[in-house]
Order: sequence, then structure tokens, then C-alpha cells
Amino acid sequence: MPRIEAALDTLRPYLATDGGNVRVANITPEGVLQLQWEGACGACPMSPMTRAGLEDTVKKAVPEITAVEAR
Repeated sequence: MPRIEAALDTLRPYLATDGGNVRVANITPEGVLQLQWEGACGACPMSPMTRAGLEDTVKKAVPEITAVEAR
């Protein structure tokens, strides 16, 4: 999990500029990282694009993660 947090930390400043954040909710046995939007990210219409960026960043840093879901 430290590698996941480190990857997310690279993007958190960008989320924070819009009043948002993300936290790890769960990692499934299949390697799906489940994230929980916090703050303004929960209602942002750009959240699907943000999720895609988070997925790219996390999967590069932690190849055993197969997908990223956010809610």
C-alpha cells in the first residue's frame, strides 16, 4: 500500500486545488483498487477523466493493480 499512496500523493495536489481528494477504500483479491472521492471530487463532472489519470499513474507504479474504480 505504500507504493499506492506514493502514486496517489503525486496527484493529490492537483485534486486539492479544486477542493478534492481521494482515499483508498479497498483492494480486491483480483487487484482492483477501489477509491473513495472526497470533497469536491465526489460531484465533479470531470471525475471520470480524473479516475483514468489516477489509474494510469497507479498502474505504472504498482503493476499488480489491474484496475481502478472510484466512487
